[in-house]
Amino acid sequence: MSSDVVIRVEQLSKRYHVYEKPVHRLLQMFSGARKQYFKAFPVLHDVSFEIRKGETVGIIGRNGSGKSTLLQMICGTLNPSSGQVTTRGRIAALLELGSGFNPEFTGRENIYLNGAMLGLSPAEIDQRYAAIEAFAEIGEYIEQPVKSYSSGMYVRLAFAIQANIDPEILIVDEALAVGDAYFVHRCMDRLHQLQNQGTTIVLVTHDSMLVKRFCDRALWLHQGTVHSIGSANSVVDDYLAWLFQMPIASHTASIEPTPAPQMDTAEEHIANIDRRLGDQRCQIVGARLYDKDRNPTDEVQGGSEVILRFTAVNVCLPLEYPLTFGYIVRNFRGEEIAATNTRLEGMPAERFTAFGERITIEARIHIPLLYPGHYSISVGISYEQHGRLQLDVADRIINAIVFNVSCHKNISTMTCFDTAFSIQRVPQCA
Repeated sequence: MSSDVVIRVEQLSKRYHVYEKPVHRLLQMFSGARKQYFKAFPVLHDVSFEIRKGETVGIIGRNGSGKSTLLQMICGTLNPSSGQVTTRGRIAALLELGSGFNPEFTGRENIYLNGAMLGLSPAEIDQRYAAIEAFAEIGEYIEQPVKSYSSGMYVRLAFAIQANIDPEILIVDEALAVGDAYFVHRCMDRLHQLQNQGTTIVLVTHDSMLVKRFCDRALWLHQGTVHSIGSANSVVDDYLAWLFQMPIASHTASIEPTPAPQMDTAEEHIANIDRRLGDQRCQIVGARLYDKDRNPTDEVQGGSEVILRFTAVNVCLPLEYPLTFGYIVRNFRGEEIAATNTRLEGMPAERFTAFGERITIEARIHIPLLYPGHYSISVGISYEQHGRLQLDVADRIINAIVFNVSCHKNISTMTCFDTAFSIQRVPQCA
């Protein structure tokens, strides 16, 4: 195997034996090759590819195409029917929920168990324990048996372990799908760090935009065979073009309207605080997103209007300082896709009139047709002194609000213009 190839899959196939009755399994043991009591169910057939050191490869395909089976054989947790897999380097894997955990052990004990399984000494696990515990954010549950954990807590702890042991190869199989939006943002930040450190990442996901923007190459599995492998953009585009030709089921539901609640004059809750910047001379004490009918929401339809509200209190900022309020919207990769503030919008500068005073900022935002997925809003306050704007010196909360965007159109890029086509036939000259 070439020195820079860390995963080599050669003519890999997997078949399961399906028995109609339990007794047929016993009969098969005694009959040998003379009679077949099972029906062969092929999952993978003649799959071959190579992944080089430092590459990020996304594996896409419809449910049942063999993606998870392929990852299990790469990790060595499932034996192939034929062919072989060769890997080089320490592998960390996030496969099915709870795999690798002893349900009777506490979270702490499972950290040491998983670390030992990955070849770490107790001293090496001790060095990483604080980082794992902090990343998992499950609090006192770290001392409880994991059988009492929710699915979200499972994946938090599992990702925290696998991503903080400095793996040479990281394999992720849709594990982040059960995490909340805020945790997914943090996971993506960590995956970017691992990318920059040269970790090889193999990712199975149904998020085609994630593959296009995060992966170097993509592999499309179709009915257990490699349909295509190549640049992430080209493979995903081909897959989406094929997928959108498939019939799409339509589901509608009738929802009884409820009266809109009366909004408080001040917001007093912040769902997430990923990072906080600034000198805190004035502070943001609450932030929330509402739909156009003023109902709190974290589910947004592309093309709709939302209302962003956040409240700030003056701690010790001089009353003569003019204020600027703003927000930044980021996608799941942490890339800024929109940002503005009251100064850029041409609004007159606001000032506090007393210490302890609260000001609530309200912004009506038209959300464009965005690629479906998780997005975050960071909110901030800056102030001006001596004739120049001092950015981030007051307060800025990163990822204060995390929301999910859905869209009624098929979108394969980050955004889409609302377009109406018309076709006209040009009369031919006589």
